[in-house]
Amino acid sequence: MGSGTPAPRPRGRRPWRCTAALVLPLAVVVACDTAGRSPAPGTGGRPSDSPTAGRTPGGASGTPATPTGTAGVPGTPTGPSTGGGARSVRTAVYFLHGEFVSPVPRTVTAPGTAAGAVRALLAGPNGAERAHDRSTAIPSGTILRSLVIHDRIATVDLSGRYDDGGGSLSLRERLAQIVFTVTRFPSVDKVRFALDGTPVKDFGGVGTVLDRPVGRADFEGVTPAVLVESPLPGDTVRSPLRVRGSADTFEAVFRLKVTDVTGRTAADVQVQATSGTGTRGTFDVTFPCKPRSSGPGLLTAYFDSPADGRPVTVDTVPLTVRR
Repeated sequence: MGSGTPAPRPRGRRPWRCTAALVLPLAVVVACDTAGRSPAPGTGGRPSDSPTAGRTPGGASGTPATPTGTAGVPGTPTGPSTGGGARSVRTAVYFLHGEFVSPVPRTVTAPGTAAGAVRALLAGPNGAERAHDRSTAIPSGTILRSLVIHDRIATVDLSGRYDDGGGSLSLRERLAQIVFTVTRFPSVDKVRFALDGTPVKDFGGVGTVLDRPVGRADFEGVTPAVLVESPLPGDTVRSPLRVRGSADTFEAVFRLKVTDVTGRTAADVQVQATSGTGTRGTFDVTFPCKPRSSGPGLLTAYFDSPADGRPVTVDTVPLTVRR
């Protein structure tokens, strides 16, 4: 069981189609985000180590229009504000690990947290994240024009560069990256898309119908069987270790393993999600973690193959592990 790109799991990918009406006036405004809700659970998929057409290891955003309005704090403030000034908020943006969404931490400034997170996503993974095989399907140069939240639906207006290049998988991945990043905020359940101010109904011209708001459940095929939402890559952890996320595995069972800088196993526990076998559930577990030495470590989500009992890696999260 290695620490590289996750292996596939034995479950077929669901057909992806979105249909309904999409109408919402666009404005350069970010609506309020509300604190107090944990990140929305993800949806499942099959990790793979095959390359994806249209994906780049980085990406860059231009200067988007400046939003107005107010926004709240869906993540964790990184420090107190003084004199009523802007607050720094910790959230996550979703890149790709193999063919599947993978959260990494970012700090954004309130107000405007959701728009700030999308801009951070468009900027692409940093060097350390690329070294751990995180990538993006979003074309370099994509710009956020506006982000409007109304009735728990975010309308995200991006530049036309967003749908350039790539096949149907790459297009689904880049849509999922935006949807997961925005729905991590507690005020957003689903996302509508627009390009250069025009509502999107047929994305990319390859039969990706996108004429209704979409949420995480619409991207089950590009989400890992176990999606770890916390801790995030690069986080420093110690015992007891709390791990949260969502999963869709056989009989809702999988395992979490922590290895320390020496390669020694510091923890290896069985986890039972709230549902599985085709229905995504959530999990929130705390367990002892006893590394031999402090330093770089790895959290591995895996399951034992129903066919032969061998461990199958679902995903990996690089961490700093403290004694």
